[in-house]
Amino acid sequence: MASSTHVLCFVNNKGGSGKSTTCANVGYSLSSLGYKVLLIDGDMQLNLSLAYFDEDFVLETAKSDKNLYTAIKSQKDLSDYIFPTRYPGIDMILSSTLMSSIEYDLFTKWQREYILKNGLKNILTENKYDYILIDSPPTLGGWVMNILCASHYMITPVEASPWGLFGLANLFDFLNEIKYVTPDLQMLGVCITKADSRKSYLKQTLSALEELRHTHVFETYIKVDSAIEWSQENGRPVMDYKKSSRSAKEYLCLTKEVVERVTQ
Repeated sequence: MASSTHVLCFVNNKGGSGKSTTCANVGYSLSSLGYKVLLIDGDMQLNLSLAYFDEDFVLETAKSDKNLYTAIKSQKDLSDYIFPTRYPGIDMILSSTLMSSIEYDLFTKWQREYILKNGLKNILTENKYDYILIDSPPTLGGWVMNILCASHYMITPVEASPWGLFGLANLFDFLNEIKYVTPDLQMLGVCITKADSRKSYLKQTLSALEELRHTHVFETYIKVDSAIEWSQENGRPVMDYKKSSRSAKEYLCLTKEVVERVTQ
């Protein structure tokens, strides 16, 4: 029986684009809409892990043998690396700082671009989750290729800033070069983050994105909001930290757009 689980990854080779924040809050929003969600932290910076677990637990897990790095290096079934979060309907596979060496570890593996995909097979077969969301590091290479090969859809958060679009052309070139191993991957859309309507950067970003052919730009963009920073400080998704905040409402609207595009 084919899996009904949708696998989405958040990818941008530029740091500070809001990938981890968007992944964390779209995941929480999906749960609030009644979906069962598995989050996978694929970044050595551990930001997604820290959005759901306290720092001591994240660091302890990062040093143990129950994190994503250990699973990928040993080519294990990822079912054995899942932790429940404090929120019903949301589970996670945590990352490790050792992910910094994953490119080296992948280099000698047979069919290395499919290791993550193979590790997810049993989870997908079980149909336990409606959505699997994968946070990626701000790089392009073998590990990101792994993430793309394991995913059905890709979302690219883009910061509304002078340097927000920097490297986006490289990302699309990379996608074009690896399409032979990711023929079923769909670019779901670009999500604008850290938008400030008082500055011209937002208009410039929107104008530049309009010139990209065949690239959907989500109507909802995430504005600058101190509630996001405070939620990160407290290790909680912004919808849990302050449901009435502007950013919480925006992430919920964005998530509804994501669901609509995935299920249409």
